Amino acid sequence: MSVKFNYIGTIYTPHDSNVGVPVQPIYANGIKGKIVLNEEYLDGISDLEGFSHITILFHLHKSNTYKLKVIPFLDDVFRGVFSTRAPKRPNAIGLSTVKLNSINGNVLEIENVDILNGTPLLDIKPYIPEFDYHEGTKLGWYANKKNNISSRTSDNRFA
Repeated sequence: MSVKFNYIGTIYTPHDSNVGVPVQPIYANGIKGKIVLNEEYLDGISDLEGFSHITILFHLHKSNTYKLKVIPFLDDVFRGVFSTRAPKRPNAIGLSTVKLNSINGNVLEIENVDILNGTPLLDIKPYIPEFDYHEGTKLGWYANKKNNISSRTSDNRFA
């Protein structure tokens, strides 16, 4: 079975190389970018300007292979790809929650961007803390890593 997606826009950022990109939006504090939404989807962003953050789904278009075991950023041990946020995945779909600064026509100015320049956009959803927060969550292998992070930017392990 296959699934087909249509890109709804393009994400533009200062990150032209996959090396040195912040590994999560939390580590991309203050880095600005923009989304240029394809004109035919303009009606879909009405009422979005009242949200401070949006979650965007995008195609990891530079990822053309995957591995089921990876050494993720922030770690030095092989992990199952589905227990990580590594970009080399069976379905090359990325997810980031970014700050929405403004909307001008079909251009969304965003901040805290950890995405490669020219990345195709698949979807936009408003970030709503009450929907996305789960009390009592467990962090798996990451729980022991979060206080010992040595690098917050990507290296070439997924190049």
